[in-house]
Amino acid sequence: MLTKLTSEKQMKFLCLLCCLAYFMSYLTRINYAACMVELQSALQIGKSIAGLPVTACFLSYGLGQVVCGLLGDKIKPWLMIFAGLAGACVCNLSVACFARMEVIIPVWCANGFFQAMLWPPMVRIMAECLNMKWYQHACVLVSMASSAATIAVYMLTPVCIQVSGWRAVFLLPAALGIGAAFFWLFHTRRLIGAGASEPEGETASDNAWRTAPEEKPGNARPEPGQDGQGRKKSLLLQLLADAPLAVILIAIVLQGILRDGITTWMPVYMSENFGMSNAGSILSTAALPVFSVFSVLIATALLSRLKNEVFTAASLFVAGGLAGAVMLAVFDSLPAVCILMMTLITGCAHGINLMLISRVPGHFTRYGKVSSVSGILNSATYVGSSLSTYGFGAVAEAAGWRPVVSIWIGVCVAGAMLMFLVKRKWARFCGQ
Repeated sequence: MLTKLTSEKQMKFLCLLCCLAYFMSYLTRINYAACMVELQSALQIGKSIAGLPVTACFLSYGLGQVVCGLLGDKIKPWLMIFAGLAGACVCNLSVACFARMEVIIPVWCANGFFQAMLWPPMVRIMAECLNMKWYQHACVLVSMASSAATIAVYMLTPVCIQVSGWRAVFLLPAALGIGAAFFWLFHTRRLIGAGASEPEGETASDNAWRTAPEEKPGNARPEPGQDGQGRKKSLLLQLLADAPLAVILIAIVLQGILRDGITTWMPVYMSENFGMSNAGSILSTAALPVFSVFSVLIATALLSRLKNEVFTAASLFVAGGLAGAVMLAVFDSLPAVCILMMTLITGCAHGINLMLISRVPGHFTRYGKVSSVSGILNSATYVGSSLSTYGFGAVAEAAGWRPVVSIWIGVCVAGAMLMFLVKRKWARFCGQ
């Protein structure tokens, strides 16, 4: 276990550091997707080829989440985050210097693995160094930081392209990211090492989320890593037995399909369906993360009423499906409505992401494997992301955008059904 912090001031500053690191992570990861429509023109490549670096990045990110999640429970997490952010900056510099797809694809694949070194150890830091109140605040604030970074990317990208060309889209985040990486390293190493063994003012209820729910006599929950007869069993088997993780993983895949698929292809969609310029279509995509900031707050308020992360995710899938149905009716005729509906769908996906990837791992703190569980769960997002990045481009090339919108609706329906199916089992696991 890491050292828990002692004061509100320390916890606030740690939250700020986590937000900074995650902001820069997004700034150095989604910039390729943001300028993909421009790269198609500059490098004279098709949609499916242009999407390959993003697909490779998502795949390596997803695999890296599992590997780095396991490592994040064994080595210093703040060092992992520094190394990952610094490596991502080097990859951005490389893309700017070597404008050939034979180079860009493997470099962006490596970027995915470097990016995977941030989230699992960050969740471990937040879960083990903060009390319950500040862990919940940190989950929301970090999610909002990712949305703010997405807004920044999609607003700065057309400006960079107009002023100095697409290479600036990679050079600027690389320069900012290097500075942020060293700022993170200096302050987290000093801050986390300064904490006391018990947070000031933390009550028994603050610690309750770190421990197993109370069981009735004669029906005690096995100790972590043991079965009912006290025999050793693997952590994974125990988690699969106690919580519906397999179904949650599938739902996270579906969430990734929606969130990153729509964000990646929206500029191309707007350009092809409504004749927008490259800069205009990229700028329109900035509407997606603007609403996602509010969607995170809405999802948090919804959770406070429903008291169940899985049930909350199910409700958000339903809302996304309804928005998709509206969009299908006007998918090539009303651009403003299409932008609004895509904004609503991705906003719902961000809320689902908060529930299943940020909040769910907190319930596994008692196992001492927060980073591992977080990495496994987050990896599922990028399985969906990689499928949608290549798949939506291929479907759009072959059959147009109407089938793509229909797929979005189907994904929402499937996600809602899965979440409703296991909401009671998740409630039992959480002791509700």
